[in-house]
Amino acid sequence: MIFVSLTRLRVRSFRFVPLFVLHTFRSLRQVKKAPGFQHGALLADRSWTFWTMTAWDTQESMRQFMTTGSHSRAMPHLLDWCDEAALAHWSQPETTLPSWTEADKRIREGGRSSKVRNPSPDHATLTFRTPRTTGGAAIKRS
Repeated sequence: MIFVSLTRLRVRSFRFVPLFVLHTFRSLRQVKKAPGFQHGALLADRSWTFWTMTAWDTQESMRQFMTTGSHSRAMPHLLDWCDEAALAHWSQPETTLPSWTEADKRIREGGRSSKVRNPSPDHATLTFRTPRTTGGAAIKRS
């Protein structure tokens, strides 16, 4: 059994992309060594939209990662940098992550939007366009 965490973030302006990428690399370095992290995937979608999907031993392991280190320092910036932010969590018996198409379905059906200060019209309803499913990359433990 694994706990899966899925996020979708759309950066609202190109001017925020460089800092977003910097914080992303720092968070990636952190997650690869995080206790309980199994594996994950990234997807760079269109219009500065980024998806992450990570598999964890437990929800507590994911929360420990989320609330510490580089990731916790990046999170407050998302309020201003993003105009769309959504997440979903679930447990599953399979240790492999679902496809990005399945992830999109899960975030729409069982996910929720996160707080942003400048939401797009699609933010609250999760009616954003479906992701392109190419251009993804694996995240592996260090």
